[in-house]
Amino acid sequence: MKLPGTEKQRQWVSWGAIAIGLVAAYIVFTQYVNLEKVLEDVAHALGAWTYALVGVFAFAETGAFVGLLVPGETVMLLGGAVAGQGATDLYLTIALAWFAAVGGDSTSFFIGRRLGREFLLRHGPRFGLGHDRLHQVEDFFSRHGGKTIFLGRFVGFVRAFAPFIAGSSGMRYRAFIPYSVLGCGLWVSSAVVVGYLFSRSIDTAINYAGKGALLLGTLIVVVVGVIWLTRFLRVEENRRKTVAWMERHGATRWLVAFGRRYQRQLRFIGDRATPGHDFGLEFTSLLAVLAVSLFVLVAYIVVLGRDLGPTPGDETAIEVVESLHSGFLLAISKVITFLGSGAFTWGLTVVVAALLAWRRRWAEVCVLLAGMAISTIGFHEIKVAVDRPRPPGLHEVSATGSSFPSGHAAHSVLYVFLAVTIVLRLRPGMARAALVVIAGVVLTALVGLSRVYLNVHYLSDVSAGWALGAAAFSISALVALIVTQMRKTAPG
Repeated sequence: MKLPGTEKQRQWVSWGAIAIGLVAAYIVFTQYVNLEKVLEDVAHALGAWTYALVGVFAFAETGAFVGLLVPGETVMLLGGAVAGQGATDLYLTIALAWFAAVGGDSTSFFIGRRLGREFLLRHGPRFGLGHDRLHQVEDFFSRHGGKTIFLGRFVGFVRAFAPFIAGSSGMRYRAFIPYSVLGCGLWVSSAVVVGYLFSRSIDTAINYAGKGALLLGTLIVVVVGVIWLTRFLRVEENRRKTVAWMERHGATRWLVAFGRRYQRQLRFIGDRATPGHDFGLEFTSLLAVLAVSLFVLVAYIVVLGRDLGPTPGDETAIEVVESLHSGFLLAISKVITFLGSGAFTWGLTVVVAALLAWRRRWAEVCVLLAGMAISTIGFHEIKVAVDRPRPPGLHEVSATGSSFPSGHAAHSVLYVFLAVTIVLRLRPGMARAALVVIAGVVLTALVGLSRVYLNVHYLSDVSAGWALGAAAFSISALVALIVTQMRKTAPG
């Protein structure tokens, strides 16, 4: 005879035994195992090979679906721990893993596009993805695909399959890539930094773990509250009662007034802040550019704060330049480098701004002037703060001031901005639009590389200059985009 509740009591006893075992194992492990010594041994064993290991797993996480078998966070944590022991560089680890993760996402996306819906229709039912379910998935990706790619980065099973399904369900790549860049960057950075902190100090790791648990608990409460509130306010009667309650209290009355005053603008932005609308796509793309460019700029500033000398990449670039040295290339470089000078780029800026103003394209005028101003002020201030000496040897053109970052490279981002503005704003739908953008990118690249060839800048100076220019124009465009959308829906 089976007594009532016996089975349930057995389950509780089993779970209790498992919990006690885990606690006991944790106590034994922390008391008798020197974690910092283990990490130090791993760091010495792997060394520079950590870069390759982290890059391969970051790519394979989605590009080869390895994430189904081996959680990528494990390798990212290991990469951060090795960097914490001083065997590798933290910022280079993040950069390589970020680039590889985006590459893995893109590979999985195009595999999904190549195999197509027929592949999912044929094999999907084995994994519970039937015809009706596939239609729901495709509809979901058309409305929320970007959010799924971004948030799915933090859920192992979703991370492994989301890019593939996005590609096979017909999602556009230009709507996919900004969310992939942002999601990969946040995922890689958080995992690597946690590993870095863990290796530096066990006490610090425990402290951050406690704060992280508190933050996670708070986030869960907030998310659950938002979900409950959203469902509650879907009922018209509940909305009416809530508004009436808020109007009776001074602390919340202003929210009602603000919502009514800007109801059309807020609804407009809310409806369009998705990858299925131009505003959401453009906003997310600019945010992705800003995130990458700021990371590059800040990483170089931190690295040079430890050593102002050439980086390994700079040394390789110097060797390449020496092998390509010729009078013809020297003459061409002197012409190209002039296209990035302040006199030429600011002269071109004034002319283009006048033409845009004549066509009443005031938003583009503001972004153009603000982007150039931020770039100019930014590289002057950073030069003074970092004060990096110019490369040694003969400078083929005159150059004054410190080396980092390259002002020519920062100014040259103007050409990318002009190309994108022509394609997206002035001549949308124009033939050979891709060639126009490629021409802008190539010209920007040539201006920066000419500075390296002329031995007035290191490659890292030029890279930081490009990043500064990209950040300046993207943040200016973000502000202009939001203001423009708000003005479009202003009443009256």
